[in-house]
Amino acid sequence: MTTIGLIRHGSTAWNKEGRVQGHTDNSLDAEGLQQAVLLAERLSTEQWDYIYSSDLLRARQTAEVIAKRLGMEIAGLVPGIREMNAGLIEGTTEQDRVERWGSEWRKLDLGLETPEASEIRGSQAIEELAVKHPGSRILVVSHGAILRSSLRRLIPELNVTVLLNNTSITRITKSDTTWNCELYNCAQHLNK
Repeated sequence: MTTIGLIRHGSTAWNKEGRVQGHTDNSLDAEGLQQAVLLAERLSTEQWDYIYSSDLLRARQTAEVIAKRLGMEIAGLVPGIREMNAGLIEGTTEQDRVERWGSEWRKLDLGLETPEASEIRGSQAIEELAVKHPGSRILVVSHGAILRSSLRRLIPELNVTVLLNNTSITRITKSDTTWNCELYNCAQHLNK
């Protein structure tokens, strides 16, 4: 059985401001770094074989904190698990979008990556890691929207309507060709 721990990166200033990040390469804020430290401490009590990260800075910084605590090297940066491309809405708040494009902005073509495209991209990247390291325990540090999209494709029956918390871990397992979710959006380490 292959186990994958899907981790959303720590918080950023844009998270707090309600700005869409997409492919914008933002860094963690002080709270985000502390969240990563708390998650790394939690993960240090578990056995993990590999850690991979999105190629965006906020995910890499989170992965670096975890890797250092676990005495590991980041095995690779995976563009397939970078956040969904938010097109013209990157860097905007809901208020900005309404002011620029009106309250029906979601109906406009603003260059956003489609849900189907992100589902395919993210799930393929996760499947490739499972094939590359069968029977291993793999941490994957990524982003909220792409992780939920990937899970929709890998485990269609899983309810992914709840947004993922910063540094939450979702643990999935693959046995033969079937994926199962053992843990969803767990951030208990932040309650310390």
